[in-house]
Amino acid sequence: MMAESTGVLVCGGGPAGMMLGLLLARAGIDVTVLEKHGDFLRDFRGDTVHPSTVRLIDELGLGEGFRALPQSRLNRVAFPAGDGSTITLGDFETLPAPYNYIAMVPQWDLLSFLAKAAEEEPGFTLRMNTEATALLRDRGKVVGVGYRTADGREGQIHAELTVACDGRHSTLRRDASLVSKEFRVPFDAWWFRLPKFDRDKDGPAAVTPAARGAEVLISLAREDYYQLAYLAPKGSDARLRTEGVERFRERIARLRPDLADRVDQLRSMDDVFVLDVKLNRLKRWYLDGLLLIGDAAHAMSPAGGVGINLAVQDAVAAATILAEPLRRHAVTRKDLAAVQRRRHLPTVIIQGAQRLLQRVVFEAQFTGKRSGLPKALLVLPRVVPGFRKIPPRLVGFGPRPEHAPAFARRAG
Repeated sequence: MMAESTGVLVCGGGPAGMMLGLLLARAGIDVTVLEKHGDFLRDFRGDTVHPSTVRLIDELGLGEGFRALPQSRLNRVAFPAGDGSTITLGDFETLPAPYNYIAMVPQWDLLSFLAKAAEEEPGFTLRMNTEATALLRDRGKVVGVGYRTADGREGQIHAELTVACDGRHSTLRRDASLVSKEFRVPFDAWWFRLPKFDRDKDGPAAVTPAARGAEVLISLAREDYYQLAYLAPKGSDARLRTEGVERFRERIARLRPDLADRVDQLRSMDDVFVLDVKLNRLKRWYLDGLLLIGDAAHAMSPAGGVGINLAVQDAVAAATILAEPLRRHAVTRKDLAAVQRRRHLPTVIIQGAQRLLQRVVFEAQFTGKRSGLPKALLVLPRVVPGFRKIPPRLVGFGPRPEHAPAFARRAG
């Protein structure tokens, strides 16, 4: 079996892994990122790049290239008021420019962009088609991983520090036997897309929910299509697929009559992708030689689209705290604990907000106690000055936004 070595081994080439690899490489640290797929092309990964991340990209000197990527701008979150009008619950244009919008960027474009920037650094290596399969240990310390390539070849990579960024179904978290605190989630999400017609393309970019009975449909207006999430009680996937695509089309047309003229673009239920929504966080994010960040440490609900950006913030905090100990080859459990301590409170606050949203909106919807938003949420934006500034601030920047460390900054 082949045995190799690197300074820091990042397992998972998602937003957290690619950002951490880029930052550590700019710190002069030898870093290798493993990504199990051969490319970044996967449908319905999170595509929301929030103001905190856009600002970070600017601080890294990458703003011009980022803005050249295919993208649309999300300016507001609007809800139907019941009388045919809509109420804007959150207006991102109230945030200080130029960070007053959410960029809707295909995640494969964002990851390819970050990979290209990282590959300019001499200490960075990206290995596609390479999956971390197990932790390697030596006298109680994690010292790397065993891996398997797409063609079945197996090997080992030893590292001073291993960072698990391998998502909510993390193989390395399971191997580490770390315990997570699970929170009940009342719904799953079924993602699909419908085309935009020429008459649709001049409308404002917005998140637009619709609700009826025990069903919710959330629409994100992209440049050339609508990305939609159908929400229904958890465990409904088998029933929905048994009912078939005709019935699913009827559900969507009933929730959004304005989209009824294009639901036939859903050819079969194979065009609908289910997300088993989870909400959890590890009690401890590290072992000696191992750190977990992003969804591997805390799976987020899709509410607010905050998952990508919270993961990126984890990566920034980890790079900022660990760069100097890594340069000295002296990373300790205390250093790893400092990363968790830095990012724990923002995670708790955001997950608390998501759990509150689940209770006051989704649970009442799915149990038939109420259809649509609570009246208080519909009234507050109209009667409380400045209320519409609060959700954009919480969603766009979060409770503890991170800035690029000095060693990673470049002129734009």
